[in-house]
Amino acid sequence: MTTPHIVSREAWLEARKAFLEREKAFTRERDALAAARRELPVVIVERDYQFDTPSGRRSLGDLFGSHPQLVVYHFMLGETWEEGCPSCSFWADSFERTGVHLAARDTALMCISNAPLEKLSAYKKRMGWSFDWVSTAGNGFGVDFGVTFPDKQQTAAGGYNYSQKIFGEEMPGVSTFLKLADGRIAHSYSTYGRGIDILNTAYNILDLTPMGRHEENLSYPMAWVRRRDRYGA
Repeated sequence: MTTPHIVSREAWLEARKAFLEREKAFTRERDALAAARRELPVVIVERDYQFDTPSGRRSLGDLFGSHPQLVVYHFMLGETWEEGCPSCSFWADSFERTGVHLAARDTALMCISNAPLEKLSAYKKRMGWSFDWVSTAGNGFGVDFGVTFPDKQQTAAGGYNYSQKIFGEEMPGVSTFLKLADGRIAHSYSTYGRGIDILNTAYNILDLTPMGRHEENLSYPMAWVRRRDRYGA
């Protein structure tokens, strides 16, 4: 960290007010972007995906519960993996206890992974999480929504983050769905890579601080991240 520029309170206030104008412009642009996102077209989900859940086999439509909206976090935990991805675990810590608030705005949140349900349940217990988490049970959901690339092969999703590139067999992402009045399910949006940053509370808090994420000198940006029960180990 470089030594900060130290000034008087008056000079600080002047600089802060000037920066506030940039923050307000960003907020207005963010609101405009969110509005434009809501105006994006949707596509009907034709495939009958079935998932393994603690209450038995359930369809994609069942995962909505009583809500018209469903947000899916594609959690990286492959069929043969022993643990969840450290970075996805970092993100998932931000999901805890948010479900009740989302439900108040007609939305369900669900984590979905390729690993068998018993492995998801064991890892969920280890991490102390209570949010809903179900298994794709080999139904191709991760492949179709651009986060699973078997044998690192290209799929119809067009590579990771619409890039035509493949970086691994499992990647993170978020997808949103809407249940229409006639019961059909529509896919409204998916985002990957830096697009999922907004879901990470810790990163957003760090962005407010003088040191920020201070990842510049690491071998890769999230090299410092550990599963919550592995810090200090």
